[in-house]
Amino acid sequence: MPDTHTRLVGVIGSPIEHSLSPAMHNAALREMGLNWVYLAFRVEPGRVGEAVRGVRGLGLVGLNVTIPHKDAVVGYLDEFDEDVEALGVANTIVLEEDGRLVGHNTDGPGFVRSVQERGHEIAGRAVALLGAGGSARSVAFACARAGARSLAILNRTIERAEGVAELVRAKAGLAEVDALPIRGEEARRAVEAADVVVDCTSVGMYPHAEVDPVIPGAWLQPGQLVVDLTYNPIDTVMLRAAADAGADTVDGAGMLVHQGAISLQYWSGHRPPVETMRRALLDALGASD
Repeated sequence: MPDTHTRLVGVIGSPIEHSLSPAMHNAALREMGLNWVYLAFRVEPGRVGEAVRGVRGLGLVGLNVTIPHKDAVVGYLDEFDEDVEALGVANTIVLEEDGRLVGHNTDGPGFVRSVQERGHEIAGRAVALLGAGGSARSVAFACARAGARSLAILNRTIERAEGVAELVRAKAGLAEVDALPIRGEEARRAVEAADVVVDCTSVGMYPHAEVDPVIPGAWLQPGQLVVDLTYNPIDTVMLRAAADAGADTVDGAGMLVHQGAISLQYWSGHRPPVETMRRALLDALGASD
């Protein structure tokens, strides 16, 4: 039970009631023997500054940050790491012992770890990203930093794809980055030529799980790695199409678990129990069987 020594850590967003982070983190905190409690806080957009300042005022361990606050929180931080500087978004805030609020972005590194734990590497690989939103920006930057040979950013709105491509060229130094429409012959060739295909869109996310994948399954190839960042459901239409094509697959639970584990390591200074976090997440999803 919480007592007068219990410290708080949590996540802010709006909406936030759907978050599975409390289940995942509290399971890890129990195993680590930390007298902390992880809570979800609904924070409306106009009150982000108050929430961030409250971290210092209340002595919280720190915060995770989710939609729609990842960009807004940056203006209230004392400093931040290279990923936050490049992307302009933070998903983790740490209250340091000297009172500084330091921002990190663990989404990209979490993605890379989720791939590596399945025996794959990004270095030297051609990567095709589907979508150009915030997750795609983080993943694209992380892939470039991890040594991807090339990137193709495919999106319905080509201007948004070009924005992600330019960010990667300018901030990560990768020259071979293409922005393409997500439909058409160019898109098909880019997907077929990719070693790694990452679906960063919300197509197939609950409650609209039974839809067509964002690209035709016929574009996917045996031997490719196909990653879907959606974790609800775990077995998405994209991953089913990839399996039918003979590709290897990684579901979105891996990135969610690893980005959370990296955040917890920033807060605690200790390596978290990743498998405990994964089991708690899958239990919360009802997918542990």
